[in-house]
Amino acid sequence: MSSKADKLGVSASFARAQPVGVSSRRAAIAEATGAPTSGVVPPSEVPIEALAHNPFNLREDLTDLDELAQSLTVRGQLQPLAVATRMAFMEAHPGATDGLGRAPYVVIDGNRRLAAAQLAGLKTMHIHVNDALSASAADILESALIANVHRVDVAPMDQARALQELVDVHGSQAQVAKRIGKTPAWVSQRLTLLNLTPELQDKVETGELKVEPARRIGRLPQEEQAAAATESINAVNPPRQRTRPTPPTVNAVNAPAPTTPTPPPSPTPRITISAQSPETIADALTAHLTPDDLKAVTELLMQRI
Repeated sequence: MSSKADKLGVSASFARAQPVGVSSRRAAIAEATGAPTSGVVPPSEVPIEALAHNPFNLREDLTDLDELAQSLTVRGQLQPLAVATRMAFMEAHPGATDGLGRAPYVVIDGNRRLAAAQLAGLKTMHIHVNDALSASAADILESALIANVHRVDVAPMDQARALQELVDVHGSQAQVAKRIGKTPAWVSQRLTLLNLTPELQDKVETGELKVEPARRIGRLPQEEQAAAATESINAVNPPRQRTRPTPPTVNAVNAPAPTTPTPPPSPTPRITISAQSPETIADALTAHLTPDDLKAVTELLMQRI
């Protein structure tokens, strides 16, 4: 019976030469790439071309990189990238190597910083090598998600899609919540965005529909969502309408009896209002201002609402 090493095209002498604990697949990859399997201290800084983006990165688009690129240029890299060796990644994911090129390291956490560094023209980057992060696609997704859960730059829809992938792997929202250190309600709330119609998901991504009302709308039947979204958007940005205000009515009980015409106010009149109810304020203004002045005050108040 042929061994696994033979099936992978690895010579018997090469297989015997490997240290104990090195898998046949890793040995085959090592022979093909020329990379050693053990005994090498990983570097803390590598050329930027030695780094490949993580194919399982939870962000669909690496956007808004200019500010981060400027920060990397001025302040330098403050936090190392978490990476796995190419060998470990290929061993765990033989079918997910598109886009890796010849880079010896795959970035697990820090893909946005890598993209910004490439934009800024940096020559090298600091890294922390941890092959355990490449154990499975779910582990990579978890690592990226947990690292980004508290970051404001993760798009809500990308976060929801990543959570759904974790649910598909682990079988339930409760299991996902336990693994990422959140409550099941937290997970459920974010997954409701995936119940929105495609049109409303686009509005969430552009920011036209805010996240909090979008999560509530996601619990509605899809045929009711468009109307609810329109109402929410209009509540945030109501259409401006110019209406001619109606002067406030005077309470006939508390209003001063019309005796003689009110004399015109002095150039700098002072009105003292002791009560704070709208009715009392209106009565006081009516008692001290002419109809034209009342109209002007009303228009000014309407402009400030």
